[in-house]
Amino acid sequence: MISVIIPHLDQPEALGRCLASLSSQRELDRPVELIVVDNGSKELPRQVCAACPGTTLLSQPIPGPGPARNLGVSHASGDILAFIDADCSAHEGWLAAIERSFAQDADVAILGGDVRIACRDPRRLTLLEAYESVFAYRMKEYIARQGFTGTGNLAVRAKIFAAIGPFGGIDIAEDRDWGQRALRLGYRTHYRPDMIVYHPARQNLAELAQKWDRHTAHDFAKIRSKPGWWPRWVLRSAAVAASPVAEVVRIGFSNRLEGLRSRALALFGVVIVRLYRSGVMLSLAFGADASRLSGRWNRT
Repeated sequence: MISVIIPHLDQPEALGRCLASLSSQRELDRPVELIVVDNGSKELPRQVCAACPGTTLLSQPIPGPGPARNLGVSHASGDILAFIDADCSAHEGWLAAIERSFAQDADVAILGGDVRIACRDPRRLTLLEAYESVFAYRMKEYIARQGFTGTGNLAVRAKIFAAIGPFGGIDIAEDRDWGQRALRLGYRTHYRPDMIVYHPARQNLAELAQKWDRHTAHDFAKIRSKPGWWPRWVLRSAAVAASPVAEVVRIGFSNRLEGLRSRALALFGVVIVRLYRSGVMLSLAFGADASRLSGRWNRT
């Protein structure tokens, strides 16, 4: 059996689309169970889950997608665990790709797949759709360079998850922490391009800023424990501000964008984001409170 675990927080419409995409999976041999773990919504998505027969709804009051996923794992019956986020939709062959990959190679323990931006109008992208089509959810790169994949498109054998241990809490980047713990134990994450999930672009720059606030705070906490961190952090801040120049080639040759307009929007987006990130990094270097940035997950 494959157990699909979905953390949820105040996104009932998106969750409905996610569950519908999981109910439409094709070419599967194994049975599938769907486990939604609510993480403190104003109202539990009972009706949404009831509309998808066989879906189990749990509630995890501890904030953070990590604790929510851990609760889902504790109730899972499958020998394969698949993780997707409530605001994502799975390609119709997502679970078949997971099933096939594990069946073909008994030595494969962890899988990460391709996360693409679900654009409202592919012929006329918004600024954030253009930017995130190139720069968001680069799972192949994360796996190759840092040994982890995002938990919005992750599959693992249940016995391997038990050996690695649970996801961390809201105070760390739980996907990176878990993937790198797995790597240290000898379990490599394998990238599968046919394991596809679609993620909507963020609606506004404030949502994107919240993401980078959290990631920057996590990086800051990590580097701050090392000797001589301050000048290295400041130099890194300057490098982030200057980095859009180096992204011109990536944008120009990206196969996820079409036309000059989309590429120009992506370039404008990366300039805005990198300057913002640099400013946050410098504010932390000069005394800003990192816990204020990291202590949120879709909460105001």
